Amino acid sequence: MEKISVKVSSGGFVKEFRNNVDFCVGTGRMGLALHREYFEQLKFVQEEIGFKYIRGHGLFCDDMGIYHEYEDEVGNVRAEYNFTYLDRVFDGYLSLGIKPFLELGFMPEKMASGEQTVFYWKGNVTPPKDYDKWCGMVKALLTHLIERYGRDDVISWPVEVWNEPNLPGFWKDADMAEYFNLFKRTFYAVKEVDERFRVGGPAVCGGSDEIWIKAFLDFCSAEKIPLDFITRHHYTCEIDHDDGHYRYPSLTEPQHGRDNLRTTRDIADSFDEFHGIEIHITEFNTSWDPRNVIHDTNKNAAYIAHQLSWLGDLNESYSYWTFGDVFEEQGIPFSQFYGGFGLAAAGCVPKPTFYTFKFYKQLKGGKCVFRSDDMVIVEKDGGYRGVIWNMNTKREGRDKAFEITLPCEGECSLITHTVDEKSCNPLKIWHDIGEPKTPTARQLDLLKAAAVPAVASDRVKSGGGTVTVNIPVSEYGVVYFEANPVGGESDRGYDYDWIKNN
Repeated sequence: MEKISVKVSSGGFVKEFRNNVDFCVGTGRMGLALHREYFEQLKFVQEEIGFKYIRGHGLFCDDMGIYHEYEDEVGNVRAEYNFTYLDRVFDGYLSLGIKPFLELGFMPEKMASGEQTVFYWKGNVTPPKDYDKWCGMVKALLTHLIERYGRDDVISWPVEVWNEPNLPGFWKDADMAEYFNLFKRTFYAVKEVDERFRVGGPAVCGGSDEIWIKAFLDFCSAEKIPLDFITRHHYTCEIDHDDGHYRYPSLTEPQHGRDNLRTTRDIADSFDEFHGIEIHITEFNTSWDPRNVIHDTNKNAAYIAHQLSWLGDLNESYSYWTFGDVFEEQGIPFSQFYGGFGLAAAGCVPKPTFYTFKFYKQLKGGKCVFRSDDMVIVEKDGGYRGVIWNMNTKREGRDKAFEITLPCEGECSLITHTVDEKSCNPLKIWHDIGEPKTPTARQLDLLKAAAVPAVASDRVKSGGGTVTVNIPVSEYGVVYFEANPVGGESDRGYDYDWIKNN
């Protein structure tokens, strides 16, 4: 067991920790929000964690039914819009306290210049054959939202133009010049409705991201487009092999991801007009594949815990992809645990990574007093809270024990919530009961019972104004702790020591 000692000095501010863990979360295509299971999972995640924004694909896809055409009395083709489903989806979002982060895409079939599509649900990824009609639809959408939900609220919803245009699967031929044209036309269409809307792009993924970010900012600079923010994606694994419906990954070293994200910051800061501009990671996870077995594991939870400790250093926000497992990019899932992106699996079973986010949410509002590659500790409400993880890209059987010295007078109450492969691992229970593809209600109850952190407590006496607590973290474990002074008086005559010793 590796032992690590940490000393937190009283009032010692170590380094700024920008914790924007709850800013945004991803979702499958927008039409899925009409499904009961989707809404139940989102409600569960919102009640337990609570995100401010939600971002996903498919706003203009035909299953949402927004764009239509008809011939008028003299034979002219005219556009009309149907926002029935959109209103149902957004009403549902807002009822749960979450707002849309508007990703504008994909292309309605009647407006599309080609037939190329992506995913099981066939989102059209070709440019519009008439940019005036595209811009008209964008303006009609925003005008409708303002009329329904109020201008002051709607203009606070960020607007992102398209998704991953640097991939030929998401934008025909990955045509950079065509995307830049789409962005420019869309940017000014949005601003025509209200110049206070904030618009960004280019929503690129890794690989050619440096080339695209530089070219995009060159274009915006040359065209004098007053860009509001930059968006990009961040994934950190390679695929080792496929088997049946599943993919098996190898994680990259975290420093590789840091270096890659640093290039975007450095490129932006090389432009006078874009120096310091906000960068939003509108998708991130370990794997970019919705059938990757790592997403359901404690290993994923520990790796993401490390990511959340530093992503705010370079980026305004970072949106986990996704909140739940109602997802159909590669078709309808075959099984309860299918390697889906979600924080919650079918039946609202929280995965280990769910608690990584919940733990970080509980650090919000605290002042960081210690941060390393193993933990973040904040001072909050008269005590200390922290998240500790034991992250590794490959299994080594390496457990750790952390000895943490904190300022404290008198006695300290230590509470820990442990998520590891022994205490909070619904995937193992599912395997041990035979991996049922669609569990019964009784089996789901069992999975939920196994998806709860282990809670432990202790009272530790201080000496010399400090208290030392010991917290073990097994491999791929994540532990949340609170250390607070013991206050108040026990009721007269109550003797816990007698109970403990007799």
